[in-house]
Amino acid sequence: MNRRTLLSLLGASPALMAGLPAAAEQAPNPTKPAKASTAPPKVEGLNPRGTPPPIQLIPMARRLDSLNRKTVWLVDTGFEGGGMLLEQIRLWFNQNMPTVNAVFRRKAGPYMEDDPVLWKEIKEKGDAAIMAVGH
Repeated sequence: MNRRTLLSLLGASPALMAGLPAAAEQAPNPTKPAKASTAPPKVEGLNPRGTPPPIQLIPMARRLDSLNRKTVWLVDTGFEGGGMLLEQIRLWFNQNMPTVNAVFRRKAGPYMEDDPVLWKEIKEKGDAAIMAVGH
């Protein structure tokens, strides 16, 4: 395996090793006695990506046995075309499963911004939720 591939697998930049061949080709200093060491020069590299924080795993919600007489929330997060898709899903529920109460809502703010008022309402009044988050 070549050095570039090995470094990329380790998450380090191949540029870190650019100085090694030049250091190996330097002429010995005549004022200092030559060492008997054959070890290659040491290079310390730091990963620019840093250390990511630990991930908190949250299990998925339990699947409902049936949607009959349940309230399904259709939440649009603002992704282009998501609202139109969810409106079509709401119409499908109205035509094909009239016992399902499909509620369409637009989440306040952009995708990554929290909307605690909406989440509280869904937890209190809903049985399931479908979110259109884009691709």
